[in-house]
Amino acid sequence: MNARFTALSHLGRALMLPIAVLPIAGLLLRLGQPDVLGWPVMAAAGDAIFSNLGLLFAVGVAVGLARENHGAAGLAALVCYVVTTRGVDTVMAVPAATVAGLLGDAREVAIAAFKARELSKFSVPVGLLSGITAGIAYNRFSGLTLPSYLSFFGGRRFVAIATGVAGVAYAVIIGNAWPVIERGMDSLSQLILGAGPLGLFAYGVLNRLLIVTGLHHILNNFAWFILGDYHGATGDLKRFFAGK
Repeated sequence: MNARFTALSHLGRALMLPIAVLPIAGLLLRLGQPDVLGWPVMAAAGDAIFSNLGLLFAVGVAVGLARENHGAAGLAALVCYVVTTRGVDTVMAVPAATVAGLLGDAREVAIAAFKARELSKFSVPVGLLSGITAGIAYNRFSGLTLPSYLSFFGGRRFVAIATGVAGVAYAVIIGNAWPVIERGMDSLSQLILGAGPLGLFAYGVLNRLLIVTGLHHILNNFAWFILGDYHGATGDLKRFFAGK
């Protein structure tokens, strides 16, 4: 039990690295709006960060978990994330109702829109998964020694190879099981949102209690990036930006 608590606490601390970027992203996004400074480039800079949160969490969590906070873990997480998301895009099945009655370019546009909307829902979870995988892989394989004829691929270089293979496995699993995963996420979201004041009280108490361990970031990530759905935008932050 103590080992599990320590591991979760380490993950909570690792989450602080990518989360530290969010305040500047929020400031850039807000200050660039027409009713403040009216600088589109500033607003675009902030939006660029929020639009790529999956990548942000993949790299940040991996570096935070890796020994010596080595950047090789961040590269490995990036490989895992890109392979997983691209693989899911290929494997994911599109419901027949989505393309019913559509032909040619209209059908392709509908398929692309559906996949883009679904991919945005699990961007942050896949980023977290990729970061955790890369961090663990770095700590496990960064000192790996291979035979002389394969020595170039040993050590830290092997970490990215391992996470790439893991990304393929994740893509197959998530792509085929996505309807089930999505229903599970929706059911959990509805359960929490339906709890009303009691749910808010429980969230507030848990958030305060977990601060001393850093585990509150795990709870916050679920609320900020996964909970709820508004026109395809999930999580408090993205739903707010979408006009909720």
